[in-house]
Order: sequence, then structure tokens, then C-alpha cells
Amino acid sequence: MKIALAQQNYHIGNFESNINKIIKAIEEAKTHQADIVVFSELCVCGYPPRDFVEFNDFINKCYAGIDAIKEHADTIAVIVGSPARNPIKEGKDLFNAAFFLYEKEVKAEIHKTCLPTYDVFDEYRYFEPAYDWKTIDFKGKRIALTICEDIWNLGDNPIYRICPMDILMEQSPDLMINISASPFDYTHDEDRKAIVKANVLKYKLPMFYCNGVGSQTEIVFDGASLVFDKHANLCKKLSMFKEAIETVTLNDDGTIEAPILETADRIPDHELNPPTLDEYLNIQQVHDALVMGIKDYFTKMGFTKAILGSSGGIDSAVTLALACQALGAANVRAVLMPSPYSTEHSVDDAVQLSKNLNNPYDIIRINDIYESFLTTLKPIFGDLPFSLAEENTQSRTRGNLLMAISNKFGYILLNTSNKSELATGYGTLYGDMAGGLGVLGDCYKLQVYALAHYINRNKEIIPNSIIHKAPSAELRPNQKDSDSLPDYNILDKILYQYIERRMGPNEIKDMGFDAAVVDRTLKLVNTNEYKRNQFCPIIRVSPKAFGVGRRVPIVGKYLS
Repeated sequence: MKIALAQQNYHIGNFESNINKIIKAIEEAKTHQADIVVFSELCVCGYPPRDFVEFNDFINKCYAGIDAIKEHADTIAVIVGSPARNPIKEGKDLFNAAFFLYEKEVKAEIHKTCLPTYDVFDEYRYFEPAYDWKTIDFKGKRIALTICEDIWNLGDNPIYRICPMDILMEQSPDLMINISASPFDYTHDEDRKAIVKANVLKYKLPMFYCNGVGSQTEIVFDGASLVFDKHANLCKKLSMFKEAIETVTLNDDGTIEAPILETADRIPDHELNPPTLDEYLNIQQVHDALVMGIKDYFTKMGFTKAILGSSGGIDSAVTLALACQALGAANVRAVLMPSPYSTEHSVDDAVQLSKNLNNPYDIIRINDIYESFLTTLKPIFGDLPFSLAEENTQSRTRGNLLMAISNKFGYILLNTSNKSELATGYGTLYGDMAGGLGVLGDCYKLQVYALAHYINRNKEIIPNSIIHKAPSAELRPNQKDSDSLPDYNILDKILYQYIERRMGPNEIKDMGFDAAVVDRTLKLVNTNEYKRNQFCPIIRVSPKAFGVGRRVPIVGKYLS
């Protein structure tokens, strides 16, 4: 039996585009003589559709999409994901479903059992868990078809009461197929291989795992679809961050007609949970995820041009380089806005960066605007000493200028704040925290430096002087980030333990970190939630990103 995996990039609610893409892949799979072509979870409407599924019209369009697709499922079986109505009055109105189409009919409808309601997932808000579990008979094979989370309920601490594959095994299936929309983070590529391996070892069946690809606002899907033989060897892995369609032959004895890429003993047994921050961990994947995140956000929103403030610092430099790769250098405008406290070498560095990238740039000195603000505020400020108010006035002046140019010429402002700054509140609301998309908001400062080194892996794109200078906001004379924050080599490691690993203050102190620094850092994180709550969407690359995946109160007293 030949099974094709179609790993595609969908657009939420763009039914015409999604359906045409699916049909095109069906026709391509036919040319490879595939018996089945498999698509990803909720591919008809795009994932995650969120509250769109509460609209009856949206669900009607999903069913119309199934009707259009099944006309092409004539000589080939097609597995697609889509919401399905629940005819039972009690419970949620919808299922997260997989439709098995063949001979222009819906031969089977499989419902997702394990509905994740954690991190970026909120599926139990919309869907009802499956009531029953049945295999699908097709061309002499019995298929155990599951949906994404259904295969993740293994291990020592399962979070669901039911494991669908345990029930399906009573029907003696010959193979497992799983359709997924599994988001990227820099640990997840290994996690997926570990969980698929665990299923194969437990059930002694080959698995065909089809994952979606593409970015949906803040969530990036990396593809990396997998085929494992019954001995838990990896026999096929589709590209990361790219659309692909591959056909693999399953032999009657459960073996796969494909060379073994990784033997079972080389594949991790457990999900990856790094105990400490490794800023270089899968840095190429992080880079590629950010590029895809920028590109898809612009493409799917119908935007073409980006603008950002270029300071000569590491964050704006890395953001500019990523944006130029994603959108093309000609479509990314850098604006240098030196203030009275900006150093000339920072201006020179920013100019050199744009020359290296060949992107358009402007220099707008804000001295006069800044002084006019101070003059206007003089009757109110009086003779009070220079403080954060004057610093933030510079930052908000820059934000105002960037938004004015954005409005005039149709640019989207890219925000350059990193995760260390957002965690500790080291940023100015309506100033350097302005933007339509946060590019580096899920990367700690140490990871930003790692990205800079990766970008420069073949030649010097980001000037080395930017990488090696002490980080500074340059909002007062001789300012350094270290004046306000612990050294990033310490700060980022504490933040990682608290945010990604959810360690408490005593546990972090027991790791050898200074108690006062830990207490101060955690207080900064919790008291600055009000700032993050007003921030733009952040491209997610970590296991725990700010935004929809991390929900803590704004008004709270814990550790503050």
C-alpha cells in the first residue's frame, strides 16, 4: 500500500485557497499511484480556528469543502481534518474530526479524543471528545486513525483518562495514521520523534504522522512529518518549515520501503526538557521559524512592507536581518533615530548594517522633537531632576515617528524587544514596545546573540562591533543595560527556570543563584504583566512564550 503525506501551509478561514491546495495535492498523489493521501489536522479550515468555529456559516463552509474534496477522492482515499457537528444534544456542538473519503463518499468520520487545554491550546472550549473508537478497513488493511494529541497520552503521568490507541488495538489494526497540527518550539522536533517511537514500541505497528506547516499569527508549525516502521526506526522525515508531499510504500509485513534514517536506539525515549538554558539549542530551527513567522504573517495578512527602528544595537540588527530574509531587503525600511544620548558609533553601525543588507534606511535625528517635548512639559516638570520620564519621552518620540511613516506608506512596524526585556518590563509602553509583530519576543538576550552569530555564519552581515558592544538603550549618558538589570548571563538563566520550567524561587536559589537577584527578578516578571498584556503578537519559538500560551493575572500578589 502506498501512502502519501501532504504537509501543507494553510490559511485560517481561506477555504478556497485551502481546498484548492488540498485538491492539487490529491492529484499529485494520484500520479505517484498512492492508495491514500493524508493531510493535517483541521486542514480544511486551518488551525487553530479558535472562535471562528462558533459561527454556523464557518462550519457550513467546512462541510462544503469536504463535499468539494470528496469528488477528487475517486480512485484514491483521502484523509482530511475538519470540524464536524455533534448530533448529540448534550456536550459541545462540534468534534475535531478526521474524514476518510473514498469513491467520492465519506467512508468514515473519526473524532479526536484527547483535547488539549494548556499552553496555546484551548480545544475543550470548542470540541467534544470522541464517544467511540473504530478502525477503518481499506484495501485489506485495518487503519487506526488518530488526531494529534491522541498519541501523546503515554508516559508516567498521562493527562487524559482515555488512550484511544489502547481501545483501537482491540480491533487488531495493521498501521497507525495520525494527522496533526503540532506547533514548533526548539525542543519539539525531538519530542515528536520520541512520542511516535513510544507509540510504535507499545503497539508494534508502523506509524504515518502528517503535520501541518506554516505560521498562524504567533504559532509556527514546522512540518517535519514522520514515517516509522514497526520496529520504531525512522524511515522518512519531511522537510522542516517547507511544504512537501512524499509517498511511502507499506509492505504487507509492516515494513517500510525506504532506507532507515535513524534506528530506534538513536531516537530519544523521552520528550526533551532541557534543565538549563542552552542559547544555541537548535538555533538554525529558531532562525528558520522566525523567518517563516515574519513571512507568513505578512503574506496571509496581505502586507508587503515592514519598517523598524534601527538603533545600532543587537536586537534591531537581528530583527532587520531576519526581516530582510523573509520579505526581501527592498521591502524592509530601517529608520535610525539618534537622540542627544546616542553614540556616533551606534549610528555608524546601523548604517553599515543596512549597507550590508542593501535595505533602504533613513536617519531622523530626534533632538529638536525631544527638546520641544521638554519645553512643553517644563511648566509641569519644573526643576525636577532628569528621570525615567525623559528617557521614555525619547522612546515614545521614536514610536510616534515610526507609526507616522507606517501610516503614510503602508508599512507594518516590527517590534524588536527580546524576551529578557519583556520579562522584566525593560521597555517603554507606546515607545519601543510599539509594533504589529514581535519578532524576538520569545528569544532571550543570549539567544539573540546566538542568532546573530548564526546569521553571520558565512560572512559578516551584522557588524561585529554590534555583537561585541555592551548593550544599552542610550537614553541617558553612558547608560548600560547592566545599570538596571542583572547580567544577561545570569538573568536569562533565572528567567528560563521561572518561565519555561515553572520553578519556584527556592528551587532556583538552590541552583546556586543569588537569593536577592532571584527575588528581584521574579518580582520584575510578575509586576510587569500589565505591559506584556498590551504587547503585540510574539512569534513563538519556546515551550512557554508570552501571549496566549502563558496566562497569569495582571493584578496579583504572588512573588511581587
